[in-house]
Amino acid sequence: MRAWQIAAGTTSLDGLSLVDLPTPEAGPGQVAIRVHACSLNYRDQAIVKGVYMGGPVATPTIPLSDGAGEVIAVGAGVTRFKVGDRVAGTFFQGWVDGPPNPTPGVALGMAGAPGMLAEIVVLPEEGVVRIARTLSYAEAATLPCAGVTAWNALFEGPRPMKPGERVLLLGTGGVSMTALLLAKAAGCEVIITSSDNAKLERAKALGADHGLNYKQHEDWGLHIARAFGGVDKVVEVGGAGTAEQSMMALRHNGEVSMIGVLSPVGGPNPRGLMMTGGIMRGIFVGSRRMAEKLADAFDANTLKPVIGATFGMAQGREAFDYVASPALFGKAVITLD
Repeated sequence: MRAWQIAAGTTSLDGLSLVDLPTPEAGPGQVAIRVHACSLNYRDQAIVKGVYMGGPVATPTIPLSDGAGEVIAVGAGVTRFKVGDRVAGTFFQGWVDGPPNPTPGVALGMAGAPGMLAEIVVLPEEGVVRIARTLSYAEAATLPCAGVTAWNALFEGPRPMKPGERVLLLGTGGVSMTALLLAKAAGCEVIITSSDNAKLERAKALGADHGLNYKQHEDWGLHIARAFGGVDKVVEVGGAGTAEQSMMALRHNGEVSMIGVLSPVGGPNPRGLMMTGGIMRGIFVGSRRMAEKLADAFDANTLKPVIGATFGMAQGREAFDYVASPALFGKAVITLD
């Protein structure tokens, strides 16, 4: 079978290649999936470049946590799936339900774990979820990491969003675009930031109520607090470099959902939380149950993920380049058909 593979020890996209590998077979408790589509996340760039947790991969590794396809075989003892089911892998293979815990299982697409950018992938049945009925494979492939992250940020934890509340989204990448769709479906008001006015207009066409060019407002958090009366929730995808502004944007009793990998340099002062009674909650994707609730929400509201660009199997390098470029909007998808 064909698969993309990261060479051991690589620190650049030069270590990424399309290879032929033996086709895996489902063993006891496992399902074999013919992958039809995958999507990329910022994390995938970091893994290929050797700057993700643990540094460069120590062994050849198939990349990507996000992929959707069809079950083509099941191993002995499998009860949750049958041949023909439309499924996706879950980001954490062992986090089925409940709050974050110290043993969520391996995360797909990194050293020591399967990756989804292959024609056939074998996973334990507990690490697989049915995809939304109303979505294509390409659309469903956008959700396992970014989609579940957005769901967790908005609707899980001690302060889930309620209709009529106001949410601030940073940028126009996959997490923020999925959060936009979910927040609007939940009856919330959405403010979105970008340094690109054209992207702000695209976001407003998708339902965002307000767009803010953060380059035009150095203290954009304070500006949002003054101009809009603050927000109830911030989906904070930046990190240390943007967290202080996000805290400044909160109204009383709001929450910063901290995902935080795009702007890792800085030292936020949490004094803003003192003034509003706000909280900051760490987000690292989510559980299988969250993925199931997310699929139900997409079906119930007939939502369609935002796909900015689509690439063929042979264009894996181009897909990685797109995700790292200023052109990125929403998600990048690789189709394997």
